[in-house]
Amino acid sequence: MSTDQHADQQQDLYAGTNETTEGRVFTVTGQDWDTISQGVAEEADERVVVNMGPQHPSTHGVLRLILELEGETVTEARCGIGYLHTGIEKNMEYRSWVQGVTFCTRMDYLSPFFNEATYCLGVERLLDIEDQVPEKAQVMRVLLMELNRISSHLVAIATGGMEIGALTVMTIGFRERELVLDLFETITGLRMNHAFIRPGGVAQDLPPNAIGDLRDFTALMKKRLPEYAALCNANPIFKGRLEGVGHLDLEGCIALGLTGPVLRSTGYPWDLRKTQPYSGYEDYDFEVQTWDTSDSYGRFRVRLNEMWESLKIVEQATERLAGLEGAPVMIGDKKIAWPSQLAIGSDGMGNSLDHIRHIMGESMEALIHHFKLVTEGFRVPAGQAYVPVESPRGELGAHVVSDGGTRPFRAHFRDPSFTNLQATSVMSEGGMVSDIIVAIASIDPVMGGVDR
Repeated sequence: MSTDQHADQQQDLYAGTNETTEGRVFTVTGQDWDTISQGVAEEADERVVVNMGPQHPSTHGVLRLILELEGETVTEARCGIGYLHTGIEKNMEYRSWVQGVTFCTRMDYLSPFFNEATYCLGVERLLDIEDQVPEKAQVMRVLLMELNRISSHLVAIATGGMEIGALTVMTIGFRERELVLDLFETITGLRMNHAFIRPGGVAQDLPPNAIGDLRDFTALMKKRLPEYAALCNANPIFKGRLEGVGHLDLEGCIALGLTGPVLRSTGYPWDLRKTQPYSGYEDYDFEVQTWDTSDSYGRFRVRLNEMWESLKIVEQATERLAGLEGAPVMIGDKKIAWPSQLAIGSDGMGNSLDHIRHIMGESMEALIHHFKLVTEGFRVPAGQAYVPVESPRGELGAHVVSDGGTRPFRAHFRDPSFTNLQATSVMSEGGMVSDIIVAIASIDPVMGGVDR
């Protein structure tokens, strides 16, 4: 075998290599500390290199920042990531297409429904069943995603407030988030890591009391959301801490591929729900929220305004669901529809005897098919698909590749936290050490999505 052939065999299918030959180059891993400190010492005695982390700043996840300081001014900032690596993408290659949902829901743990949605939309495109997903399933997906957007933004604002000492913002933020998690528990049975959105629809229909709970929630949130505006919007201390901090204009955002509130805070109305609608978002009445300051304060205002828009969508979805009583929530094709209408046993630990009796009483062929569908899964035609969604942090997309089998050949996620985290250096350098905390809080990265 020639050297070239051997090199081709070793080459990663999905990643190339490159080398930087100009300027100072540091590999930001655990071993390079001596190199960094020595390089800085040779250049300027008054500069120091400081490790900020690895730590868990608010609920973003374990992040390490390597800072080069001159006094309290940051002259260079680099992120050290990888402390939360889970191997989710690789694990998905060894599970069926439906089981993949239980993995990807755990990536960005503050917005699990968006992880599930982009993956399932990709699988449905490969199966060519996008038009067959029932209307009620689509409305339930939109409802859950918008509730999830509210809960995620509440965490972003609450923890961002906590980091700068605004503890009241934190306590009321988590108070409201509990209400959303209660709704998730009512509808899916779980507060997080739901695996509720499945290829072809959703796992279960709404429980009888869900519509009433949703209406109560929207009514209460209309009273609670103004509290954030009263506490923060015109608060001179809060504004003084955020205005002008973490500045990044539209040109910088586009150069780095940043999306979500960071991009919209520059005044650019890019939102995939409007520009590339999915799951029927074109049927809902809402506005894309922007600001024009390109700083941390603008990102806070965008998130606050987006919660109002999400509340409008939740109201519309609730009314639509009230008129879809008894409608199907899973595709009719039994070769794809993973058994969804499960009945739980009295101990809450397994299928009820009535449910098992129903399955076994249909026919031997139905029982065999049920067994094969659950254990082996359905086959997906060979091909690849990418269907992005607008998560609370920006464009989240799953690139799913099938070789025609019952498991993904490859599933790779474009997570906005990973892309947006690039902006840390640009936002921080030239500012004060304390401003780094504000800048990262305004990006709102979730390290589960960054490291995977």
